[in-house]
Amino acid sequence: MALLWGVFCIARICLAISSLDWYNKDSKNSKRGEDMEYSMIDSHAHYDDEQFEKDRDKLLTILPEVGIGLVVNVGASMESCKSTIALTKKYPHVYGALGVHPGSVEELNEDRFVWLSQAVRQEKIVAVGEIGLDYYYDEPDRQLQKDWFARQISLAADVGLPMIIHSREAAQDTYDIMRSLGCEDVGGVIHCFSYGVEMARKFLDMGFYLGLGGVVTFKNARTVKEVAAYAPMDRIVLETDCPYLSPVPYRGKRNSSLNLPYVAEAIAQIRDMDVEEVCRVTSENVRALYRLDS
Repeated sequence: MALLWGVFCIARICLAISSLDWYNKDSKNSKRGEDMEYSMIDSHAHYDDEQFEKDRDKLLTILPEVGIGLVVNVGASMESCKSTIALTKKYPHVYGALGVHPGSVEELNEDRFVWLSQAVRQEKIVAVGEIGLDYYYDEPDRQLQKDWFARQISLAADVGLPMIIHSREAAQDTYDIMRSLGCEDVGGVIHCFSYGVEMARKFLDMGFYLGLGGVVTFKNARTVKEVAAYAPMDRIVLETDCPYLSPVPYRGKRNSSLNLPYVAEAIAQIRDMDVEEVCRVTSENVRALYRLDS
């Protein structure tokens, strides 16, 4: 617990100060991560988001020194895919996923899909995503979402990369499309998993991982907590989805990978496990999911 407490202390300092101008990598604070026996991995982040414009570089620079060893930045639009590629080239500990979110599929066309099909073959791109279905809003058209979801699934299969699946209020359609296209042979993760145990079982049976983030810390998140207790530990990965979905006690504020220990702590409590074991196992899971050691 002492090691995790060091991460928590740094996280609280960073989050309490609106700017990271105080940071000096030779400072005493920065060395507190050096003795950590594990390094956590944020399996899903959006550091290309405009909310990080003022402090993106300093925040990403400090992460490895406070125990966040790797980050996977996930594209959601054509523009964010390009930004993700740039981040992977600038920071050794940042990897990328490229895909178009269901809410942005209207921007896709054949020429852009050709570009995406080539871009996912670049070094340090470890997944196709985030892709999927989102029925929370009436737009984009659901058939259009399905069509581009299927195209991007086929792309993942063609290039041999796992998928990052976004699915909101579209569980059955998501599952049906994945089954029909043989996604169990491709693999991936259901990001920010929000469905119940029964749907969790179906996706787990397909060999997919479940991504759990800040929602698992919410008091009213009974369904997600049940899934956190039910899923095999070797099929859970930690994520922040930053700058969104900050965990308690920072709910409603900008999220970052510095908050990942709160997610680990919540899962440890739910499963009656040591928090460091949660961090170790979930980091190994992320490496297996994205084939980072191959």
